[in-house]
Amino acid sequence: MFDRFTISHDDCVARIVALTPTIPQSAVARAFLCSLSTRRLELRSGIASWFLAKHIAPHTYTPVVSGHSYDENGVISHTSHTCGVCKNTVYGMIGDEYYRNEDLNVLNFERIKWGGVRHRQLLYTLFDLEQFQKEDAPEPSSEDITILNGILKAIDESAPGDYPGRLRERLSAVTGLKSNKSELFVLVELLACIGVLKPSSYDRPVKGKHDWSYAEYWRGEDKYDKNAVQQLFGKYVNEGVQIYKCSE
Repeated sequence: MFDRFTISHDDCVARIVALTPTIPQSAVARAFLCSLSTRRLELRSGIASWFLAKHIAPHTYTPVVSGHSYDENGVISHTSHTCGVCKNTVYGMIGDEYYRNEDLNVLNFERIKWGGVRHRQLLYTLFDLEQFQKEDAPEPSSEDITILNGILKAIDESAPGDYPGRLRERLSAVTGLKSNKSELFVLVELLACIGVLKPSSYDRPVKGKHDWSYAEYWRGEDKYDKNAVQQLFGKYVNEGVQIYKCSE
């Protein structure tokens, strides 16, 4: 259990900036891989938080309007703000000026249950990285690499017009990947966040209401980014473990 937590935006940013270089890319990649067979989703979450944190530069809270609330007469009753610098980082982070009496137990539950659901929020980035530092992820097993290959193959065999939701359905058939629908949703989002699922265009129609964020503009024709896979998981290729190669 965690005590209620209070921190300012500026202190939150400073702690993230100081913490991120102490976590090597190899550590988050290893943890992500070993989560595939163990279903330890808290290990899976860190790779996205680390990726997002790499794009956060030291800065102070710079407020910009993020939305309005209106009363019954249509008059603005409240204006909300977020940090403009955070908003302009990759994918757009949400940074409040102050976090007061935050319930970290909720964040931890989401981290363990699904692999995190608030990766765009500054406070979650800090919390996730601090918890990740305390984890002891084992080396990925051959089963983990087999599951990764299955994931990549499922992506590669997507039909050109497939949306992220269809990919989530395809991943449910990957041998050894024991995940429910919600966990697979987060997995697709994480793969998009770290650049494995990389849209070739952001000028694409979307289907009605949905909860996709990072994967919103990915389509089956994009397959997966071979360079991102090599950069993140190339160590295992170099050690002689064959990783599924995307078709041309």
